[in-house]
This record gives sequence, structure tokens and C-alpha cells, in this order.
Amino acid sequence: MTTEELKKEDLAAELSSRTDEELKGLLEKLCIEEEKISYKRRVLHGKIDILRAELVKRLKKKRKRGEKLFTREDIEKLSEILARGASGVSKSSLEDEELF
Repeated sequence: MTTEELKKEDLAAELSSRTDEELKGLLEKLCIEEEKISYKRRVLHGKIDILRAELVKRLKKKRKRGEKLFTREDIEKLSEILARGASGVSKSSLEDEELF
């Protein structure tokens, strides 16, 4: 049984027909899958933290030099991003995009 098969409406009936060993095997597979997903999430959060720290460092340097922190282009990009979010771009449509 795959994780996709777990989405069936008759999940309870499907599981009730399985042996204890089959259920333990399925549980082990799902735990391994969860660990992989959790690891990927932690890696992504680490990359996000690094990128944010770099941006903050750059903004502080700009401020020290007396430069504007945000340009007209920054505001336009933000507007585009917000407009896309409002138009229904879902998080799931971005799941398979590679950031690095």
C-alpha cells in the first residue's frame, strides 16, 4: 500500500483487512517518508534563514550609507507578488520548484 492509496475513502476497510505485520510495515514506510519530508523542510528553513540574514545585512549597509532601503522596482515587484497571490496561485503549485 502506498501513501497515495491511503487517500481512499474506504481507508478503514482497507486497513481492517491487513495483518498486524502489514500494518507495521506500512507504518514504518510512512514514518520514513515523514522523516524525509521533515528533513527537506528543515533544509529549506535553513536556506530561508540564510537568505533573510543576507538581506538584512545588505539593508543595514545601505542605511549606513544613507541610501534608500526600497526602490520603485522593489515596490513594483511586491505589488506583482501580492497580485499573483490574490489571483489564486496556490502554494501547492510552487512545491516542485527548486530554489537552489
